[in-house]
Amino acid sequence: MKTNKPSVHFTDNYLIAPTNPVTVNLIGAGGTGSQVLTALARINHSLIALGHPGLFVSVFDDDVITKANMGRQLFAASEIGMSKAVALINRVNRFFGSNWKAVPYKISMESKELCGNITISCVDTVKARFDIANILKNTSRSHHRDRPIYWMDFGNSQYTGQVVLSTINKIEQPASRKYRTVPTLPLITNEFKILLQDTQEDNLPSCSLAEALVKQDLFINTTLSALGASLLWSMFREGMVSYRGFFLNLKDFRTQPLPVA
Repeated sequence: MKTNKPSVHFTDNYLIAPTNPVTVNLIGAGGTGSQVLTALARINHSLIALGHPGLFVSVFDDDVITKANMGRQLFAASEIGMSKAVALINRVNRFFGSNWKAVPYKISMESKELCGNITISCVDTVKARFDIANILKNTSRSHHRDRPIYWMDFGNSQYTGQVVLSTINKIEQPASRKYRTVPTLPLITNEFKILLQDTQEDNLPSCSLAEALVKQDLFINTTLSALGASLLWSMFREGMVSYRGFFLNLKDFRTQPLPVA
């Protein structure tokens, strides 16, 4: 009796056996981005211990730290007024001995630094996501070692969130008798375009931690970043993924995976 093969996506081979550290652009250093950066540092440390060249991360954020950021985001009182990107990168570099880069301004179509193998977005607006998609499409034909390969987008509201992994271009897959291999993972801006455009956004800054917690629960960013980082780790460690993301509802402790199809 014939059965359907399970669908999987095999990680681009450059991530598994790169000639240099895999370049990662983290866009957004707030509630989720600050947590994701710590996870990336742990992934980098573990990859190097396994004989992999590791990661080189650049953090993009033009915002500065305010008192309202403390508690929900990983910032201290002594860092108030500093660039979020600079504060986080300095801390990670000192702790892990890395040499990662802070880019304390907004991305744009002229952002030459946005050439990287993996783009991770932790942004607040729909417009920012479409801007990122346009930049990645315009740089995707590069054959440079920093060519864009994957885009992982994190997004959340007060109690819910999602992580969606996409490929920038079609990725050649190995022949397999066991699996149905999937070379393309759709962009979030294509797959969920209408849903994104219908989203009601409140991007006004919070004046206090109490006000910020009305908009986003204390642990939504932490939970989202840990699960998303686990997906990224699976890409490196196992070389393939059966799921390309998930939806999270922290209110009832439920996750709904997005299968590769």
